[in-house]
Amino acid sequence: MPSKENSLIQPEINIGTLGHVDNGKSTLVQALTGIWTSKHSEELRRGITIRIGYADAYFYKCPNCKEPQCYSTKKKCPVCGEKTKFLRGVSFVDCPGHHSLMLTMISGAALMDGALFVLAADAKCPQAQDREHLLAAEMAGMENIVAVQNKIDIISKERAIENYDEIKEFAKGKIIENSSIIPISAHNNANIDLLIQAIEKNIPTPKRDPGANPVMHVLRSFDVNKPGTDVVDMAGGVIGGSIIKGTFETGDEIEIKPGTRIEKGGKTMYRTLLTTITSLNISTGTVEKAGPGGLVGIGSSLCPSITKSDGLVGNIMGKAGKLPETSEKVALDIKLFEKVVGTKEQVPVDKIRSNEPLVLNVATSVTSGIVNSARENIIEIDLKRPICAEPNNKVAISRRIGDSWRLIGFGVIK
Repeated sequence: MPSKENSLIQPEINIGTLGHVDNGKSTLVQALTGIWTSKHSEELRRGITIRIGYADAYFYKCPNCKEPQCYSTKKKCPVCGEKTKFLRGVSFVDCPGHHSLMLTMISGAALMDGALFVLAADAKCPQAQDREHLLAAEMAGMENIVAVQNKIDIISKERAIENYDEIKEFAKGKIIENSSIIPISAHNNANIDLLIQAIEKNIPTPKRDPGANPVMHVLRSFDVNKPGTDVVDMAGGVIGGSIIKGTFETGDEIEIKPGTRIEKGGKTMYRTLLTTITSLNISTGTVEKAGPGGLVGIGSSLCPSITKSDGLVGNIMGKAGKLPETSEKVALDIKLFEKVVGTKEQVPVDKIRSNEPLVLNVATSVTSGIVNSARENIIEIDLKRPICAEPNNKVAISRRIGDSWRLIGFGVIK
């Protein structure tokens, strides 16, 4: 936890965890933050991450100790006991690795300013989801990535070197080609100081525009009321996500698009939600205003039945009247991969055809649609669920292959 003077400092950057399901991403986040992000009952039962998890860490540096031992998450140096210097707060976005949850991972990638690409030293590199996660990060425009060679405590020195060579070979020609590769044991907190040093040197805080019209991508939404709470004592719905630009303050009038689904005349429609911010919460407490970076929980005057069970995930939040219009159709300038990613067999990607169903990820929104026009690199899609997005936004494209939706390319909204 941060020191008292830093207790209400909002984390300034989001760092994701990428990689195969068994590579130890959640264990690594726990080693850095002290928090186990997989809290859903099904996650605990199955031992995997299903929903996007998040946890905050605060990095410090000892003025006396040499690198990398000087880096820690403690206000007193664990090596010499000297008071440490606060560096910055970091929000970790823990994404699921299982192939059936790939669409959830792509949604999380939209909020990341950088990533830890976690690989298991006891498994051959790459695993199927390693390729898929790396391409998703590339599509999201991510450039700052640290490769993490986890589980070095359960293998021999010879296997560690062999695995390191596998990672280097896999990295050739990819966005991680020049990334640091940090050997660690997340389970035993080994080399965590070295990892923090690599994060501080390789994943800088991006430049923000706090004066812009604020926009937040909704990643989670909750009903925080306990069963049996009296109506007069009930709190409004809570929205969780990351502010990508601008600043929100308590009392702001906001809109949420495309909003909530309603049935009218036998037709499914979406209604923009208008509400007021009643509170702004970061991991260490309540603040009066919040800007870009980190993950924020926003209390509202919405009925909690609307926000419960992640009911608003995929929406965009902004000040009233400032968001783009929602759209039920979208035109994309597309680029397809040569091979389908995430399958053991390297299946070629065929051209997109008219009347083909596709799944699209636009920031944290996941929607499906039918292609009504496909010509060379331009496709037009009728959407089942409308989106709220600006031109030039990137879109991940997935096709049904076997029993799963597989990533086949990306597009840019025209």
